[in-house]
Amino acid sequence: MDEIIIEAGRCERQYWRDLWRYRELFYFLAWRDILVRYKQTVIGVAWAVIRPLLTMLVLTFIFGKLAKMDSGGVPYPILVFCGMLPWQFFSTAFSESGNSLVNNAGMISKVYFPRLVVPVSSVITSFVDFLISAVLMVCVMIYYGYTPGPSVALLPVFVLLVFATAFGAGLWVSALMVRYRDFRFIVPFIVQFGLYVSPVGFSSHVVPAQWRLLYSINPMVGVIDGFRYAILGEHTLYWPGFCISLVAVVLIIVTGICYFRHTERTFADII
Repeated sequence: MDEIIIEAGRCERQYWRDLWRYRELFYFLAWRDILVRYKQTVIGVAWAVIRPLLTMLVLTFIFGKLAKMDSGGVPYPILVFCGMLPWQFFSTAFSESGNSLVNNAGMISKVYFPRLVVPVSSVITSFVDFLISAVLMVCVMIYYGYTPGPSVALLPVFVLLVFATAFGAGLWVSALMVRYRDFRFIVPFIVQFGLYVSPVGFSSHVVPAQWRLLYSINPMVGVIDGFRYAILGEHTLYWPGFCISLVAVVLIIVTGICYFRHTERTFADII
């Protein structure tokens, strides 16, 4: 009878290669989550349209009508939508990633695969909502007769940036959720709080100049400003603040990967 020898640390040395070998698992988990989200609901895909539309109307009324904040000559609903588009992707991915490992506890405790696959697939699933909202934003721009300028060619760069931000934050919250289950109560608070401290319903240009660098420590500030720069084209990107936000995104990704990999070996025992 042939002997099977399990060498300590072998899986660790092949971990990043295994991410490619298990690439089909990305597709399976993402497709499964998409089917569950849209097939087993009453209104299905319509929810991905209703939620951003209602949020846009509320933020436009609060910041545009009541607070009368400056939109720089851009129709206020478009200004809001440009900020809400990346924020909704980030907040959805952040929330879904937090529960991803716990929801797949049965699979994690029984078979080996790179656990990094699970939170990343949640980010990919949230990207579907992003695409649906992007179509809705195009419809809003057509309604107002607004045409983006040449800077729209930079939009894919900022899409990758928000994807990276959601990826890094998702790694942190998914690993923390396994060890500290009370994070399921903290995550919704972070999402709700972040909506108002990020420039979603208003332009970051209204922030006093002496506070803009400090304000840009929030990585979503640079991401949202980048989206508005690419789509609206009329606002000059605040490069010092954008660079600070970019550094914050890199730190979130690097530390998120390190913490996830450090705690990953205990997931099967704790979960």
